Amino acid sequence: MFPVLYLSDTVSSIVQLNLVLALGMLVPLLLSREKTWHRALLFAVCAVLTARYLYWRAAYTLAPLDLTLDCLASWSFFAIECAACLSSLSAFLILSRHRDRKQEADRQQDWWEPEPAPKVAVLIPTYNEERDVLERTIVGALALDYPDFSVHVLDDSRRDWLKDYCVAQGVTYVSRPENTGAKAGNMNHALRQMAEEDTAPSFIAVLDADFVPHSNFLKRTVALLKDEKVGLVQTPQHFFNSDPIQHNLGLSRSYPDEQRFFFDYLQPSRDAWGIAFCCGTSSVIRWNALQKIGWFSTESITEDFLLTLCLKDAGYNTVYLNEALSEGLAPEGLKEYISQRARWCLGMMQIARSRFGPFSDNRLGLADRWSVIDSVLYWTTNFPFRIAILVYPLLYWYFNIMVVDATLQEVLRYFGTYYLWILITLNFVSGGLVVPIVNDISQLLGAVPITRAAFTGLFFPKGHPFSVTAKGGDRSRVVVQWRLIGLFGTFFLLTIIGLLLGIISDHFAYNDAGDGKLVIMFWTFYNLIVLGVTMIVCVELPRREIHFQDKPERAILHSDTGRTRVWIVGLTQNSVRIRGAAIHDDTPVRIEIDGVGIVNAIVTMPDDDGARLLLEPQPEQHEALLRRFYTTGEAPGVTKTRYRALLGDLAQRLSAPQR
Repeated sequence: MFPVLYLSDTVSSIVQLNLVLALGMLVPLLLSREKTWHRALLFAVCAVLTARYLYWRAAYTLAPLDLTLDCLASWSFFAIECAACLSSLSAFLILSRHRDRKQEADRQQDWWEPEPAPKVAVLIPTYNEERDVLERTIVGALALDYPDFSVHVLDDSRRDWLKDYCVAQGVTYVSRPENTGAKAGNMNHALRQMAEEDTAPSFIAVLDADFVPHSNFLKRTVALLKDEKVGLVQTPQHFFNSDPIQHNLGLSRSYPDEQRFFFDYLQPSRDAWGIAFCCGTSSVIRWNALQKIGWFSTESITEDFLLTLCLKDAGYNTVYLNEALSEGLAPEGLKEYISQRARWCLGMMQIARSRFGPFSDNRLGLADRWSVIDSVLYWTTNFPFRIAILVYPLLYWYFNIMVVDATLQEVLRYFGTYYLWILITLNFVSGGLVVPIVNDISQLLGAVPITRAAFTGLFFPKGHPFSVTAKGGDRSRVVVQWRLIGLFGTFFLLTIIGLLLGIISDHFAYNDAGDGKLVIMFWTFYNLIVLGVTMIVCVELPRREIHFQDKPERAILHSDTGRTRVWIVGLTQNSVRIRGAAIHDDTPVRIEIDGVGIVNAIVTMPDDDGARLLLEPQPEQHEALLRRFYTTGEAPGVTKTRYRALLGDLAQRLSAPQR
């Protein structure tokens, strides 16, 4: 007989973790995220490990069923965890496929020829955006490279200066006497006016007031509308500024914005299942389809997702083109960031309770009903689970209530392997976008208001006003979000006091927890790290340049001494940094910039081999700069995680929290 090798629990746990890690290192060498069966295999393993973990939790870690606080706490946390895992399993199934329509758009570009191009009406609904925000959007819309389109600015604040600006730019200005129906009502008012005209457009493009289209936006999206069954084409949202998490942690050049995973990876996967959905801005809609469903529905404050369901109910599909065809402003402040996501959550709950809910009598298919259920699961499970992760360890430290009765070796074996494999898989399919702690912060910041919005919307879906996400404004000062710091600081103090009590006090009978105490300690330390970094995010740093180009290019400097060829090493809408010429302070000069012309400038910061110039462009030159910055080029900002730079940026920010 062969001898049987028995491993200790500790060795067995370490072996399993190392095995998962070794397999994870082979994944990018052997598999391709472009192949469906490769993705399906990876996510199938995720599902198996999730089931294994939940079985272990149910069979070995819960308190016995009894009328005790231990039982209530243990089983309630497990229920919340199961709900979050159900949401994850749904996401795994969605992510097991993906679709790329770029080649389809290539094949179908200019499909209307030799007939004239179908007419497109570009709608820019606006409420309270400032002039500089609207100006770049309107200028960008007018620069679209498409044969037949018109631009319509829909002003729900009835501003005279905006009306005058639209007249000067040659675009249609539309206002209405009241604001019924918010954004959807604003667009419906304009659409009804168009319907009364002799020649209605073939398609409608929607741009939020802070989103600038690239010049090829219409050519690429209209290409996918050749099929009469396609009612809507959605494109991703890209941002030329950093979101609050990126900016306040100093990660703007090393970590992508929080929405990149959704737009670059989840939406293409949803498209493969036929459940991609409208995200409002940067979309193009078939006029006949929109007219057939009675324009935009006002049943939900998120009219975009609801539009997709209305179109599907009428027999029209939504497709997704994953190309950077527009760029706009991400919420710059934490209040705006959180309120925007709470609004999305509330709107989703309203849809779930509407006639297009997953269990309502409508013509939606099984996949569309699943799509709604998946979204409801996301909002109602992940954010309450994030709160529970903070609360339940406190029950042990203050009341000696065991939530998870397990040894450290068991946690490593079941939770560790499950969590590590999911991280490996998600980062493989997304190019490294899932970063522990940073991702936890993005959910924790809005966990309380989003959870409140989720259950308010489910039980009381009617009568909630539309809240506009503020964009622009003065961001030149440090702003401390004291209410958020107060919330997270309270959790931090309760956690650290509880931990100290558990370490130094014999008042509570902790010893009966055995190794479970060690598990709670690791859990607590992780919570302290997440809470500490979250509070740093709540200190909002000043913002300077909105859009910056640092790719060197040649230019000609005109001064009293003649013409000098220089290098532009930094260009913004208001300034330019040059190298290759020594000039004096406050000297008036002119600089010839490709695509803009000869622009007047003042030397403000000279050095030995160059200077910073303050630009004084003419109106047409200012518009040329806007077109140069926002209507051409690839996706702005960072789209992939740069791990080495991220660690350096994060260390620098944490070492100087008040910079």
